[in-house]
Amino acid sequence: MATYQSITMKDAKKVFSSEGNYLIVDVRRTDEFAKGHIPGAINIPNETIKADKLKKLPDLHQVIYVYCRSGRRSKEAAEKLTSIGYRHIIECGGFLDWNGDIEK
Repeated sequence: MATYQSITMKDAKKVFSSEGNYLIVDVRRTDEFAKGHIPGAINIPNETIKADKLKKLPDLHQVIYVYCRSGRRSKEAAEKLTSIGYRHIIECGGFLDWNGDIEK
């Protein structure tokens, strides 16, 4: 069974400062996302991740960074995504630890 990797938000910020072939997924609720999120992130609320591949994430081999508010939901989402079949999930904790630019 596939597993996910965990890194700190500080390390994720270093990755996000350079272009690359990855997606950033914010798994907070849509109202939380609307108040501010990491630039370039897409919103897929944790509670909407079920047992099927997601339309917003069509490539099971895409590198995907997952975060939430504090880190609890991102761990849950990372576990669900790997159980669906996504192979390159990197859980990077919570938005509370983000100290970079914010997009609204």
